[in-house]
Amino acid sequence: MFIWLIPIGIKCQEVLLDSIPEEQKIFTKAVELIDSAKYQEAIPLLKTAIKQKKDFWQAYNKMAYCKIKLKDYKGAEKDLKKAELIMPINFETTKLKGINFYLFNKFSESKGAIDSAIEISIDEKIDDWELFYYRALLMYKGKAYKTALEALESVTDLNPNCIEAIVLKAEIRFLRKEYNYAIKELNEAIKKMPLETPDYKAYKLRAKARFENKDFKDAITDWNVYLDGFPGEEEALISRAAAKINTKDYTGAIVDLDEAIKKNAKNPVSYCYRAVAKSENKAFQEALKDYDMSLKLKFDYADAFYNRAATKMAIKDKFGACEDLNKADGLGNVHAAQIIEKYCK
Repeated sequence: MFIWLIPIGIKCQEVLLDSIPEEQKIFTKAVELIDSAKYQEAIPLLKTAIKQKKDFWQAYNKMAYCKIKLKDYKGAEKDLKKAELIMPINFETTKLKGINFYLFNKFSESKGAIDSAIEISIDEKIDDWELFYYRALLMYKGKAYKTALEALESVTDLNPNCIEAIVLKAEIRFLRKEYNYAIKELNEAIKKMPLETPDYKAYKLRAKARFENKDFKDAITDWNVYLDGFPGEEEALISRAAAKINTKDYTGAIVDLDEAIKKNAKNPVSYCYRAVAKSENKAFQEALKDYDMSLKLKFDYADAFYNRAATKMAIKDKFGACEDLNKADGLGNVHAAQIIEKYCK
């Protein structure tokens, strides 16, 4: 009797496989391709499945998902409308609508769809961290930072390894000038990153937060990592130079600023910072040339007037220094008045 059970089992399995509709088999193959990120290859299969079953709304959803990944947001919107006509108020379509609208910069429509999807998820007891992530993005764009942080807490409760959510938390903390919290979030995000594919954006943000915390040495370390990923980026070179100035590495700062000026010879900040570094290296005349160029590019640059005054004081040009300090004060530099009171009265 045991001998006969094996072939009977095989025949039953064959009957079950044969009973699967052809469009479902095609749909399954398409999903396998999607799982391998082969979105372009999956679309023709999904179209074939829909031809065989006109009301195959799940296939429309998957096709929309592929098009979102391929940045064809208009095409995705059309597919989602077709899915919704067949199966109104279903979770997957509503969620994909919210994401697609967001990526297509239709933020009002995105919010409506995301809110609806969250309501459906509560009714159907679906835990979906991605919904809360997109809600957080919408709140972030609208500068509703407290609500965004609440949404991000939901994301990390459901998916503790969501690096994007942790980094977004840090961005909000940074904007709120909560630098210690921002650094803490970024430390966690960076620990979770795969070594072979770091998120350089996190290093950039941590460098900025560390600079604001006056942790200039570690800020330089983070800028080094970031510049490994984005060699020669002007903003990073200027920012690393500023940190180097604060650690008294004036020569290193000049090297960075030379490179930044080669990239963009019309940025007054680069000349101003290089002038500061040159002045600290006692190259006063070279520093004055850089200040002059900075002010030629930005005539109302208060900090350039203020710092040029220090260089003029160093070469005993008190009149010129006081003239610059008065200009800096008139342009809103918060430190100039105190120096004027001390040296120029």
